[in-house]
Amino acid sequence: MKVADLKSMSVDELWSLHEHVDAILASKIEEEKQRLDRQLRLITHRRVSRNRERRPYPAVAPKYRNPTQPSETWAGRGNQPRWLRAQLRSGRKLDDFRIQPS
Repeated sequence: MKVADLKSMSVDELWSLHEHVDAILASKIEEEKQRLDRQLRLITHRRVSRNRERRPYPAVAPKYRNPTQPSETWAGRGNQPRWLRAQLRSGRKLDDFRIQPS
């Protein structure tokens, strides 16, 4: 529809067109809202079910101990602790810190 067509329409015709466009727009907005609600429920459900599926991991015994601070241990998982990195940089070997089985 061209602007010239709109200019030639009467007020009643323009108002009718306005109401028609308003009704179509409202229905499209409602459809989009329902689609987004479904998507949000799906994402929320996945997140909740993913949290439930996680199995418990057993505690891991420490494998390495700081000789200067015996309370500081490391199980060998994750990042190396600062005390161990510093000792390794100074030339010591990782096996020097291994806890001997009793």
